[in-house]
Amino acid sequence: MDRPGSETREAGAGTGACAARHSVLNLALLGWATGALFFFYAWILRVAPSVMIDELMRDFAVGAAAIGNLSAFYFYGYAGMQIPVGLLMDRFGPRRLMTVAAVGCAAGCVLFALAPALWALSLGRFVIGATAAFSLVGAMTVAGQWFPPARFALLSGLAMMLGMAGGVFGQAPLRLLVDRLDWQQASLVLATGGVLLALAAAATVRDRSRASGGLRQVMAGMVQVGRNRQTWLIAIAGMGTTGPLLGFAGLWGVPFLALTQGLDRTAAAGVTSMVFIGWGVGAPAVGWFSDRIGRRKLPFVAGLMLTAAAMAALAWAPGLPLWAVSVLCFLCGFGGAGQIVGFAAVRELNPPAAAGAAIGVVNALVTGAGALYQPLLGWLLDLAWTGEVAGGTRVYTVAAYSTAFSVLVAGAVVGIVCTLLMRETRCRQTA
Repeated sequence: MDRPGSETREAGAGTGACAARHSVLNLALLGWATGALFFFYAWILRVAPSVMIDELMRDFAVGAAAIGNLSAFYFYGYAGMQIPVGLLMDRFGPRRLMTVAAVGCAAGCVLFALAPALWALSLGRFVIGATAAFSLVGAMTVAGQWFPPARFALLSGLAMMLGMAGGVFGQAPLRLLVDRLDWQQASLVLATGGVLLALAAAATVRDRSRASGGLRQVMAGMVQVGRNRQTWLIAIAGMGTTGPLLGFAGLWGVPFLALTQGLDRTAAAGVTSMVFIGWGVGAPAVGWFSDRIGRRKLPFVAGLMLTAAAMAALAWAPGLPLWAVSVLCFLCGFGGAGQIVGFAAVRELNPPAAAGAAIGVVNALVTGAGALYQPLLGWLLDLAWTGEVAGGTRVYTVAAYSTAFSVLVAGAVVGIVCTLLMRETRCRQTA
């Protein structure tokens, strides 16, 4: 027979355990949200040069190819760090890494703002990119450690949505800040965001698990990921989605729309931000849809097809009315959001202990698209330059832009082929 009060004590214990679980869940959500906000901040920094092109060309007396290379230094750092970031996340967990990385972003912004020459600007961009590399992988690591696999694509999509919101904020709103201050002071303002994020990461992010063993064991997981053909198919397909995002919306779309639509830079930035809005809407929607139907390939293929069609129309039909251009920009981003499914698939196609490394490899090529396309498009524009200059800035023709943007369409088509060859996981861990 139970002693009097035992039911009360058991009920109290149950209530206490429930409260503890809710407390842990709330802290996990805060940690994930900090990672997602870090990605929001990283995207502001990623696209910032697109609204500073005229000032940078004027102040440093350079052309499109030099600006493309300058912007690409972010991606050299970001893409180059993805594999090390994935390995470090697997081994040490996200808390300390994200805290230090946010401080690094702030330092890179200060260096960029105070740079006396182009080489120092480039170094600042490289530092920003290398430290921003911990943002999305950090958010995904928190999601993978603290939440069930069935929620991974949705949480990753929501993090991507915040990143795209950062891309929007880094367009017209940042341009207004540049107009009010100047590009140097605006960069110093951005540096404060890194400091605040470092404090937030230290307060909210927790490491649930860390891999054991030394460098040999960590590298063994990397070898497994690298030998997996599916990893590379997903990574190349991801490049097809981010080519338009980084090459068009992230840098060259603003001067293109200013030329073809007769817009000022702020208004042109507002139109190109529709790509980020489309991506932001699409990422959680596609992630939820993929989890719901239990399929990875279908959303990925459909998204790439939509991106290829929309980018082709933007590149080859520059006389379209402004509303049509805005819709195409939105559809280009919405289709590109299918990339989020690739991150879920690559986790499911590789061993769980190497999840960070698998995500890092894919993210390296996905963001490496910026390092490829931004300078390549600038080089193609300079190749077709007729010698016209206005206000100390080179002027490029509509035909030059259309030819350059054809490369983005081709990249999306290659991505479609790779996605068709990808193995379906049915949203289950298969490795």
